[in-house]
Amino acid sequence: MSETAKKFEFKLIATDGMARRGEITTPHGVVRTPAFMPVGTQATVKAMYPGQVRETGADVVLGNTYHLMLRPTAERVDRLGGLHTFMNWSHTILTDSGGFQVMSLAQLRKLDEEGVRFQSHIDGRKYHLTPERSVEIQGLLGSDIQMQLDECIKLPSPKEEIQRAMELSLRWAERSRTQFEAMGGPAKGQGLYGIVQGGDQPDLRIRSAESLGKLPFEGFSVGGLAVGEPQDVMLQMLDITTPVMPVEKPRYLMGVGTPDDLLESVKRGIDQFDCVMPTRAGRHGLAYTKFGKVNLKNARHQDDARPLDAENQCPASSAYSRAYLHHLVRAGEGLAGMLLTWNNIAYYQQLMQGMRDAIEEGRFDDFYTHTKEEWARGDIAAL
Repeated sequence: MSETAKKFEFKLIATDGMARRGEITTPHGVVRTPAFMPVGTQATVKAMYPGQVRETGADVVLGNTYHLMLRPTAERVDRLGGLHTFMNWSHTILTDSGGFQVMSLAQLRKLDEEGVRFQSHIDGRKYHLTPERSVEIQGLLGSDIQMQLDECIKLPSPKEEIQRAMELSLRWAERSRTQFEAMGGPAKGQGLYGIVQGGDQPDLRIRSAESLGKLPFEGFSVGGLAVGEPQDVMLQMLDITTPVMPVEKPRYLMGVGTPDDLLESVKRGIDQFDCVMPTRAGRHGLAYTKFGKVNLKNARHQDDARPLDAENQCPASSAYSRAYLHHLVRAGEGLAGMLLTWNNIAYYQQLMQGMRDAIEEGRFDDFYTHTKEEWARGDIAAL
């Protein structure tokens, strides 16, 4: 690999209002932004082959530091050639830091200035995850884009608690950066992102973004949203936060979201997203389409010979009748989750491509309005 190929870069290609079209270059390829990253928590996007994920248009997938450090362990993945080889994905991989589990596994952890002590949900073994160890694990996995360790708390929470967690995350950001540089991440062309915290408090969000912007991160994330607050609160925080974030660096909204969340957040200047929603919904009989959500559990589909979307190039969307998909869901067949997950990931990628094209052509507002109108018209109106 050439030295040029090893350099982490972000190129801003076009803007349309706050919406941005760009490209992130990593050692394993180019990520077109805005980008949706399918979640591969356990080194797999559930119910999909890696090749299928790529064929939907995905440039990058996400792996989970917490889960992979427990099983099969980062050291084992490293010995077996790194995460790209291990999961047969030769394109860009982003790993999160384990910070979200600090919140979601609150009953199994103790947190202090040094880090987080976890009790494994698998076998009860105890682990100590520090900012340094989190970055070390991500380095062993060999991910292209890595995240600082942070503390993510649920909303609503008292402002004093939000401020404490935000300030701790800033201190952990500095320690994460020091470890990342000590491990040679920049020389390998990898990127480390800082995470803006501050809950639903505008002044804390601004302070966090401004403080992180002084550190030499390759990108910046907005964390601590989509954790219990309504969508309008999330969007208000983005309205406040993105104007303070560096223009020349990619912006990643963590754990978000619905197609509407993505559309609204791109409008506010976000470049990257991840969420389990399309895969989880697919496994539970719910399809995302240009006509909005389609619940295949509903009996109205049992005699419907139409596909989910006849014009869609994804076979899961265009080659199987709704009646058949309904039958698979009601029968509890594994193929139901496979096909609906495939459809959902494909739709998310098509939505992102539509936004990229619209931004580059200066028609994002028209795309935004048309997409909302299609969703509002709904599936039944498409008959």
